[in-house]
Amino acid sequence: MTLGQARAIVGSLGFPSKMPGTSYGLPAAACKIGSKLAKIPGTVCSICYALSGGAKYQMPRAALGQRKRLAAITHSMWVEAMVFLLVHVHSGPIKVDLGIAGVRLLRKGGSRFRWNVPGFHRWHDSGDLQSVEHLANICEVACRTPRIKHWVPTQEIGMVRAYIARGGVVPANLVIRLSSVSFDDGPRRAWPHTSAVYSGIAPLSPGHGCPAHDQHNECRGCRACWSPDVAHVLYKMH
Repeated sequence: MTLGQARAIVGSLGFPSKMPGTSYGLPAAACKIGSKLAKIPGTVCSICYALSGGAKYQMPRAALGQRKRLAAITHSMWVEAMVFLLVHVHSGPIKVDLGIAGVRLLRKGGSRFRWNVPGFHRWHDSGDLQSVEHLANICEVACRTPRIKHWVPTQEIGMVRAYIARGGVVPANLVIRLSSVSFDDGPRRAWPHTSAVYSGIAPLSPGHGCPAHDQHNECRGCRACWSPDVAHVLYKMH
């Protein structure tokens, strides 16, 4: 397989400025549970940045990329192509071309590029699991890329349970985090790794507080979301 063939099958990876490594986004409108929760005030999905608040997700090129990735996840060679692409991209420091924005920065004496730390991948900076088979394929990708830490935030506990019930195994380098439904919820008991969103100055339940809101919306040195040793992560509503 060539790099071009891999990209033709799975689509492009994302390089989030907030986080280390890479991401892979699907249309938020395709979320099974999330699209229903988005219509209910007070749920975390009701303020989904990928549906309304995040301008970059609404750009035609970004939306087209998400639709292509959604169509790609059922491709017979999706796992092989994703493994090839992730291994290639994470083989060293990840150089991200900022495109037009980078050209403008260059004219002002800045850099056209930035560097993302390799070794970390987030599934679904927009969107969610689509099926048990989708989750099984993600687990297979993680299993074949043991040097990369993977993180899947999800509302789809039914798919996760179904995967486990049929004998599926979650690799040690993959953390599936069950997301809270409403603001200020405590940890959900259905799964060992969870996350929640708090609306006040401080969270109402114990857990690891995401530091991003105090450091220009960046992870910087924090890797709690990818860590199996961190049971519950708390995000400030934004």
